[in-house]
Amino acid sequence: MSWKRLFSKSLSANPERLHFAAHSHHLWPDASYDGQVEAWRDAASLADHKWNKVMGPVWEEAQQHIAVELNLPDPSTLAFAPNTHDFLVRILSAIPMRPVRILATDGEFHSFRRQVTRWVEAGEVLLETVPASQLVEQAKAGSYDLIFASQVLFNSGEILQDIAKVAAIAETGGPWVVIDGYHGFMATETDLSDVADCIFYLAGGYKYAMAGEGVCFLHAPPRFARRPAVTGWYAAFDDLALPPEEIGYAPDGRRFLGSTFDPSGLYRFNAVQRMLLQEGLSTATISDHVHQLQSAFLLENPLPNMELLNPLIEGSHARFLAFHGKDAPALHAALENQNVVTDVRGDVLRIGFAIYHEDEDVSKLIKIIRET
Repeated sequence: MSWKRLFSKSLSANPERLHFAAHSHHLWPDASYDGQVEAWRDAASLADHKWNKVMGPVWEEAQQHIAVELNLPDPSTLAFAPNTHDFLVRILSAIPMRPVRILATDGEFHSFRRQVTRWVEAGEVLLETVPASQLVEQAKAGSYDLIFASQVLFNSGEILQDIAKVAAIAETGGPWVVIDGYHGFMATETDLSDVADCIFYLAGGYKYAMAGEGVCFLHAPPRFARRPAVTGWYAAFDDLALPPEEIGYAPDGRRFLGSTFDPSGLYRFNAVQRMLLQEGLSTATISDHVHQLQSAFLLENPLPNMELLNPLIEGSHARFLAFHGKDAPALHAALENQNVVTDVRGDVLRIGFAIYHEDEDVSKLIKIIRET
C-alpha cells in the first residue's frame, strides 16, 4: 500500500528528490500544514486568549497522544519544550550535588555529548561512558547521580535492551535515570507503564512523529526532581498569585516548563496524530513497512564494502540502516549531488526509510548507489 498521498506537499516541492533521511529530518505530511494553519488562525481570532486554548485543549490532546503511544498511566507527567536540550539542563539543575556524577553510553547524540563535555570542563560534571551493553553492570557497580542512555543509539542504531534493568537502579535520592527516546519514540513500540514511576523519558516530534521542530517533551516521574533550579514562569502557572518571594512549582510535569514558547508545533503534532489514527497507521504498522523496505535494500547488497552496524534481527529495529566504512563521507556527498538525501556521521552512512517510500524508491536508490 502507498501512503505517498499523505505527503503530497513535501514530495511535490522537490519531485526529483529521493529523501532517505527520515531519521534525520522526516518529511512533513500534509496534516502538519493543516495544524500550522490552525495555529495561525487561533492566534488571529483569539489573540491574547489563545493561551487558554494552547495550555488547555491543545496541550492536553498532545499529552494524551503521547501517553497512549508510551502507555503512560498519567498524561500530566508530560511537559513540552522547544528542544530536549532545555530539559537536560533543567534535570541537571535539580541535582543538588556538584560535581554531578554521570554515567552514559559511549554512543550518545552530539547535543548531549557536547553539553556534558563542557560541564566537565567547567567542573560541574564527572562523566564516565561505557558501551550500551555494559551500562547496567557499570551502573550497579559505580556511584552516580545520573544515568543517561539513548533508547536507540543515534550513530549505530543499536537498541538499548535493558531499560527496565536500568530503571530498577533509580532512586529519588539518586541515581536518576534519563532515557533519550528521540530515535525510539514512534519508531519502536515502547511501553513505559512498568517504569513510568522511576525514569525520565525525553523525545520529540522532529523525527518519527513527523511534526517538525519545536515540539519536544519530557516525562518526569512524580517523586523525582520536585524543584528544578532552571525553569521559567510557566513552571508556576498554578501559583501565579503567590507572593513574589515564594517560588511555586506545578505539581505535575509542568514543573519543568520554561517560559513563553511557539505553540505551533503542538498543533502540528496533534494534526499528524489525528491523521495517523484516521489512516490506521500505528507505530507497529509503519515499522513493518519500513522493515520490508530495509530487507529489500539489504537483499541486493548494494554496499558490499561497508559494514552494517545494525543488522536486521528479530524484534525492534531502528528506522535507519547504519553502514560503516571509510568511503561513507564521499558516498554521501556523491548521492547529495544527485539529489539523494542520506545522512553521514564521521565514517557512518545512515539511510532512513519511511512511509513515503515504496519498493520503486528503494530500487532507484540501489541503482544510483551502484552507478555512483
